[in-house]
Amino acid sequence: MSELITAELVDLDLSAETKDAAARSLAERMAASGRVTDLEGFLADVAAREAQMPTGLDGGIGIPHCRSTHVTEPTLAFGRSASGIDFGAPDGPADLIFLIAAPAGGDADHLSILSTLARHLMDGEFTGALRSATEPGRAASLIRGDAPEAAEAGAADATGADATGADATGADATGADATGAAEAGAGEAAEEPTTAAAEATPPGTAEPSTPAAAEPPTPAAAEPTPPEPAAQPAAPFRIVAITSCPTGIAHTYMAAESLEKAGTAAGVEVFVETQGSAGFKRLDPQLVADADGVIFAHDVEVRDKERFAGKPIVDVGVKAGINRPAELIAEVRQKAARGEVSAPARPTAPMDKGAGATDSYATRLRKWLMTGVSYMVPFVAAGGLLIALAFAIGGYTINKAPSVADHFVWTEATSWAALLFQIGGVAFGFLVPVLAGFIAYGMADRPGLVPGFVGGAIALTINAGFLGGLIAGLIAGAVVMAIQRVTIPPVLRGIMPVVVIPLISSVIVGFLMFLVVGKPVAALQKGLTDWLSGLSGANAIILGAILGLMMCFDLGGPLNKVAYAFAVGGLANPNEGSLKVMAAVMAAGMVPPLAMALATTVRGRLFTKAERENGKAAWVLGASFITEGAIPFAAADPLRVIPSAMAGGAVTGALSMAFGCTLRAPHGGIFVVPLIGQPLLYLLAIAIGTCVSTALVILLKGLRGASAGSPADTPASDASGVTVAA
Repeated sequence: MSELITAELVDLDLSAETKDAAARSLAERMAASGRVTDLEGFLADVAAREAQMPTGLDGGIGIPHCRSTHVTEPTLAFGRSASGIDFGAPDGPADLIFLIAAPAGGDADHLSILSTLARHLMDGEFTGALRSATEPGRAASLIRGDAPEAAEAGAADATGADATGADATGADATGADATGAAEAGAGEAAEEPTTAAAEATPPGTAEPSTPAAAEPPTPAAAEPTPPEPAAQPAAPFRIVAITSCPTGIAHTYMAAESLEKAGTAAGVEVFVETQGSAGFKRLDPQLVADADGVIFAHDVEVRDKERFAGKPIVDVGVKAGINRPAELIAEVRQKAARGEVSAPARPTAPMDKGAGATDSYATRLRKWLMTGVSYMVPFVAAGGLLIALAFAIGGYTINKAPSVADHFVWTEATSWAALLFQIGGVAFGFLVPVLAGFIAYGMADRPGLVPGFVGGAIALTINAGFLGGLIAGLIAGAVVMAIQRVTIPPVLRGIMPVVVIPLISSVIVGFLMFLVVGKPVAALQKGLTDWLSGLSGANAIILGAILGLMMCFDLGGPLNKVAYAFAVGGLANPNEGSLKVMAAVMAAGMVPPLAMALATTVRGRLFTKAERENGKAAWVLGASFITEGAIPFAAADPLRVIPSAMAGGAVTGALSMAFGCTLRAPHGGIFVVPLIGQPLLYLLAIAIGTCVSTALVILLKGLRGASAGSPADTPASDASGVTVAA
C-alpha cells in the first residue's frame, strides 16, 4: 500500500480561484500518481459530496472529500493558496485545502489516519507549520506525522518571526523559546538568578534594607500544625456526545476534537463516540448512564439513540459541533440545570434489564427474536382489529365475501365489513415476512432485511407459518453474518451491501427454505395446528395453564411475547383450537395489572403511596390487555408479585380453555368482548384469576409486614418504594 500522501501530491502554490478548480488541480495530481482511475467521475463524486454540505471550516481550511469507486486506494492531496478559496466557511476563504479520496468500500486502517488528520486540523500549531513549510516533501511529512524531525523542520521554517515575539503561538511551542522571550523582555539582568520578590519590584524602587526582617520568626520548638483534610472536589459535569457526517471521514472527527477541547477549557468531562467510517465503538453503558448531558452533532441518523433516553440532549448538525462547541456545552448544562430531559425509554420487565456487550448466546437470541416480534406487533394490532370489526359488522361469513375491488356497494354494511376484512387480511399477510425480516435485522442489521423478508415470504408459500418465519429469520441473519466475515477486496466493498450480500443470502435462504428446512417445518406447523384443533378436556386445560404462566412470568418481556406471538400466529388460519388459544392468552395477560389494582384498593396500607397511585392506572391498563401495567409492582417486590401474578394467570388460562371461550381479535381486552365466544364465562375466568393473584400478593406482603412492618410504616420503604424479602 502506498503512503497516504507524498510530495507529488502537494502543491504549495495552488493558483486555483474556485473550489471546483482547486479540486480539479489536486485531483489531477492523484490521477497522475495512478490513484484515481477516472478523473471526471471522481470530480463528479467530489461535487456531489460538496453539494450535501460545504466543506469549509473555520481557520482558513477547506477539506473537500468523498468516497468514490474511481479511487484505487485512500489518498490525500494538499494545496496551499496565497489568495484563498471560498469553501463556504463562516469566517471566509480557505488557504489550506485538503482533498481526501477514499475507495467506495472504505479501508479501516487508512480511514483511521484520515480521522487523525481531521483532529490535527483543530490544532493551530499544526496548521501554522503547514502555512510556513517551504518544501512539498516537508509538508507531506508533517501531514503523515512521520517523525519528530519533520515537526522540528516545520517549526524551523516558520519565517524566523519568533525572534520578534510577533508569533505568540510559535513562541509558546517550546519552553526554551518562551523563556528566551521573557528574558529578553526583562533585559540582560536576567542572567543572574532572581527571586519572585525581586522581580515584582517596580523599576526605580529601592530594595528593602533588611528583607529577612519582613519574615516573622518561627519558634524552633513549635510543632507543625497538622493540615486540615482537604474538601473533596465536586464531581465535574459529564457529557457524552455522538458525532457523525454523511461520509464519516472528516467532520465526524473534527467535531469530536472540537467538543473535547471545549470541554477541557470549560472544566467539563466530554466523552465522544464517533460514528464514522473508521469504526463504530459504543460508549461504555455505565458512562452513558452516569452522564449529566448528551450532545448529538450529526448529519446522519444516530445509531442506538435509545441509549440516551431520559437525559438532557442538545441535537445539532455536525458543523455546529466544530464551529461552536462551547455554546453547545453551555446549552446542555443549562438544560440539565432546568431539568429538561428527553422522553424516557420504555420500561421493561426486571428480568429483561442489564443486557451488555458480553451477553451470552441465549441472551442475544432472545434479543433477536424480540426484535422480530416487536416489529410484528403493529401489524397484528392493525390487521387483527380490522378483521375483528369486520366480523362484528358483517358476521362470521364475511370471509367468504367477494373482493371489494370487483363488488362494493356504498350503502351496504356488508360491503364495508368486507372492505375492513380484506384490508385486515392484507395487513395480516405481512406478519410472517415482517417477523423473519426483523429477526434477521436484529442479527445482521440492514443487510439482513432482504433475505429475511424473502425467507418469511417463502414460509408463507409453503405453509410453514409462524414457526417457518421464525426459522427463516434466524437462517437469514446467520447467513448474512457469515458473509460479512469473509475478507473482501477493497474494490468490491462498495457493492457488497446493495448487491452481493442480498443476492447471495437470498439464494442460500431460498434454497434452504424450499428444499431443506421448509417441508419439515411445514409438517410440524400442520401437526401443531391439527393438535390445537383437536384439543379438548384435560389437554386444553393444561395448555391454557402453561400459556397463562408464560404471559405472567415477565409481564410483557420475551416469554410473554413468545406466548402472544404463538397465539397470534394461529389467527392467520383460524380454527376452533387457535381461537381458544388466543382467548386464553389475552385473558391471562389481563390478570396481573387488574390484580395489583384490586390489591392496592383492598389493602392499600401494604403498598407505598406511589404504588397506590399506579394501582389506579392499572385498572385501565389491565382492562385494555396491557400486561406491562404490573411492572412497577414487580420491580419493587418481584419475589411476591411475580409468583402471585403467575398463579392467577395460570388459573385464568386454564378456566378459559375449560369454558371453551374463543377470540378472533388479537388485542383489545374487555373492549372486544362482543367478539368473544362465551363472553360471560370469559369474564368470570378473568375475575377468578384476578382474585387468586390478589389474595396471594396480599397474603405474601402481609407475612412480610408482620415481621418487618408495612411499607407505609417503614421509612426506608417510603423513600425508595423497594422492599426486600424477609
